[in-house]
Amino acid sequence: MSNKPLRVAVTGAAGQIGYSLLPRIAAGEMFGADQPVILQLLEIPVEGPQKAMKGVAMELDDCAFPLLDSMSLHDDPNAAFGDADWCLLVGSKPRGPGMERADLLKDNGAIFVGQGKAIDENAADGCRTAVVGNPCNTNVMIAANQAKRLPAENFTAMTRLDQNRAATQLAQKAGVQVTEIGNLVIFGNHSPTMYADFQNATIGGKPVTDVITDEAWLKEQFLPSVGKRGAAIIEARGLSSAASAANALIDHVRDLTTPSDKVHSIAIHSDGSYGFAEGVWASMPVKTTAPGTYEVVHSGFDQNDFGQEKIGLTNDELVSERETVSDMLS
Repeated sequence: MSNKPLRVAVTGAAGQIGYSLLPRIAAGEMFGADQPVILQLLEIPVEGPQKAMKGVAMELDDCAFPLLDSMSLHDDPNAAFGDADWCLLVGSKPRGPGMERADLLKDNGAIFVGQGKAIDENAADGCRTAVVGNPCNTNVMIAANQAKRLPAENFTAMTRLDQNRAATQLAQKAGVQVTEIGNLVIFGNHSPTMYADFQNATIGGKPVTDVITDEAWLKEQFLPSVGKRGAAIIEARGLSSAASAANALIDHVRDLTTPSDKVHSIAIHSDGSYGFAEGVWASMPVKTTAPGTYEVVHSGFDQNDFGQEKIGLTNDELVSERETVSDMLS
């Protein structure tokens, strides 16, 4: 292998998403079968998570991945993000019983203020950051606002899990393989307000609404089901989505590093496209023009009154979240 190893920092490395994610990165599923990686793992400075992270690292060693150049384990973000080419911010504080969303935003905001500063001060030039830890749209905004050296467009948040969930539900309803679903993207926040744009999506090359003619199902069952899928999984297994979230992050980064005309969903710094407030991080359709570089796709995603209403609602939530954490934005 002649490629220089990529330095990939992963937070929450001992968590369930990390446990599902790390072997797949080391196996080449995220960056390619000829791209060696150096994993720089971060966990909170507490004995339990630090010990668990050592166990995860031992298992990675025992897999004997040819692409895994080396690993380092950290409890300090400044060290974990040192010279990193990619920072995958998986870890965040979960929402506890009785906790209001505003409290969760502020508690996680403090974490992402520190991580954003550490990335900007220590990561490699051109480092890309992908945020998974929820509320991911606002967490990435907080992290990016700490950056003085790295541009806002280098920070994205993951809504690919919503896209994948939506594609599977449409495929199951239509009785087709998920590969038949096309042009399906997510608009807005990674929350129940997100809008899975079925109006512009296709099934087997035909408009979704021509194949699934039950408009009430699309509006009243499909959209809420996608938006609340995470809660349904917690109810079923007693734990948050892990394998599916790891898989979505693989998709998110792989598509961001593979130039093509393929349209995919990521949450990015809004320039006002699709009516989103400037400066929030909103999910919208993009295509990758160069490794790590993307552009918003406008053609093919015109919105009718229903779509505009849904985008307006999720935009209002993003603006409200920004106001909640305004004291954390530089």
